[in-house]
Amino acid sequence: MGEFTIVGLRVVREAGRCRSFSTAAENLGYTQSAVSRQIALMEQAAGKTLFERHARGVRPTDAGRIILRHAETVLAGIGAARHDLEELVARPPALLRVGAFSTAMAALVPRAIAATSTRLARVPLREGTSPRLLAAVARGRLDLAVVTATPNLPGDLVLESLLDDPLLIAVGPGHALADRVSVTPAELRSERWIAGSTELNSTLLGVFGDATWEPDIAFVARDWFAKLGLVAAGMGITVVPGIAVPVLPPTIALVRIDHPAAVRGTAVVYRSEAGATEPRRMFTEALRDGAAELSAEVRQRLR
Repeated sequence: MGEFTIVGLRVVREAGRCRSFSTAAENLGYTQSAVSRQIALMEQAAGKTLFERHARGVRPTDAGRIILRHAETVLAGIGAARHDLEELVARPPALLRVGAFSTAMAALVPRAIAATSTRLARVPLREGTSPRLLAAVARGRLDLAVVTATPNLPGDLVLESLLDDPLLIAVGPGHALADRVSVTPAELRSERWIAGSTELNSTLLGVFGDATWEPDIAFVARDWFAKLGLVAAGMGITVVPGIAVPVLPPTIALVRIDHPAAVRGTAVVYRSEAGATEPRRMFTEALRDGAAELSAEVRQRLR
């Protein structure tokens, strides 16, 4: 027994509509012999005669009417698929407004943008602190944001964890800790620090700080290039998140912090009321994939 084909079903449908093989051939742009051959192949596939031949044309048999009914369904589905594909090509790629804190902009977010670049027309980016980004998502000014995990969510927001990001000590190549694998906070008492602020609670230093001592902040620099430049010059040490590791220069040595709080949850946040749009789903999936890759790269760098 043969197989039903799209061409064969189309020929059967046309012959059933006009009740004539010759007219079906004319309408489809085929020769009459080609139509007769397709009908014969479809009858072979069905194992039944599909048309009664008469001097003035053809008439579907009971088996022919069954095939005609299913041919309409199959060909309508094929037509709908073609229409959807044509719309996909013609439709402009979607727009997604994305926010992220500064170090997430280093590798995590750019990789997600690269992974979805063929489907998104434009991804306007906003860099900011996590509280400001959360507020922007809650007000509908951003579609999603990569933030540090927080239990206090404004509005109707959903927080989806991406990774637990380790906090690391960055030191210059000639520093005494450069060859160390890990260090405890107590061993950092005498170090000179480079931080984004003198207020510890607004910096990564406050995450694992010990109440018995205060870091000696030698330089305040908000820009990461400035921080790393000072570190490489031996002017002090700083804390860097693991997700920044792929863009750190090889002249910077990284050391683990032996402290349970020396980790920062990184998550993506979006409004539940906005619905799960395809661009958001696609970008969130790319963020999850990127987070897994970054975690592996951090482990490799710290070996």
